Amino acid sequence: MGPEWIALPAAAAAATAGWAGLRRKGLHRWLPSYVASAGERRRPDEPVELLVCVCDHFEPKRGGVSPAVAADRVRRWADEYPKRFDRFRDSTGRAPQHTFFFPAEEYEPEYLDALAGLVRDGYGDVEIHLHHDNDTADNLRRTLMEFKTLLHDRHGLLRRDPATGEVVYGFIHGNWALDNCRADGRWCGVDDELSVLVETGCYADFTLPSAPSETQTRSINRVYWASGRPGNRKGHDTGPAIGTGPRPPGALLMIPGPLVLDWTRPKWGLLPRIENACIQASQPPRPERIDNWIRAGVAIPDTNRRTLAAKLHTHGAEERNADVLLGEPMVRLHEALRERAERHPAFRYRYVTAWELAATTLAGAGT
Repeated sequence: MGPEWIALPAAAAAATAGWAGLRRKGLHRWLPSYVASAGERRRPDEPVELLVCVCDHFEPKRGGVSPAVAADRVRRWADEYPKRFDRFRDSTGRAPQHTFFFPAEEYEPEYLDALAGLVRDGYGDVEIHLHHDNDTADNLRRTLMEFKTLLHDRHGLLRRDPATGEVVYGFIHGNWALDNCRADGRWCGVDDELSVLVETGCYADFTLPSAPSETQTRSINRVYWASGRPGNRKGHDTGPAIGTGPRPPGALLMIPGPLVLDWTRPKWGLLPRIENACIQASQPPRPERIDNWIRAGVAIPDTNRRTLAAKLHTHGAEERNADVLLGEPMVRLHEALRERAERHPAFRYRYVTAWELAATTLAGAGT
């Protein structure tokens, strides 16, 4: 028996171990799409306009804290955000924007009053977040309709669709479990949830990416249409890219954040990390990550293919994350964006809310 035959079992064992490692990280769900879309990725030095959209799963009561702590969390954002970031301006002269996706189940009038003040002062927007479990379509429909009406009528938030007059909202699903996509059916319970969202006025979903969670979809790094299927789950696993044809009837716009392999800080010097658009204490907004967001190539339809979206996500109410988002790490990111634009005239960036990102996307697609 030659040496090549002796080596085969070891190679097979290594391959098996490697595949097991990929599955533990959840890469098997999206790596094939990532490899197949290699030609769509961008070079960091390309002329681009980057739309920076921070979408916050803003949960003041997260961790079961006391009402006093939850109120302090909201107050901190209302007080510190303008003081910290008003000195920054994007390529159009606009201050940084922060979109608070507020959970319906954590509603307190004073929390929303404080956030509405930030909105009125021009620092962001408020949309809808929801955690639910073992739910029904009827109850979900009622919850969303009541909460969007409350936000609009009592707090002056959200907006009406200019064509229909309906109050509309952007959405992020709690626990990433959009369209009942967990294998165990937990943290949702509503098959064909996408159809309920469309029916109740959701203009776009911003849940993705969710890697390394099992809820991550095959479709990555592209804005696309997702259609619900009666009696089925995870209708957003894939769908036609926006701009490639007319909007499918009853489809929901999906705007994901960047999801790429990050080779800038290889683990053990060998393996890439995952760039999943998350900003938190353990994933600070290092300026080097801007290159990853551009490389992902989440394109917004336009005539020259230069507009890219960096839809970022966080849980900003928690103190350890707020320290990052309201502290020096986020300051350095804004400084890096400004310096990049000063050094490279072909690079532009715009701070946008979730609503503005969706509106720009639809306008570019002629939808």
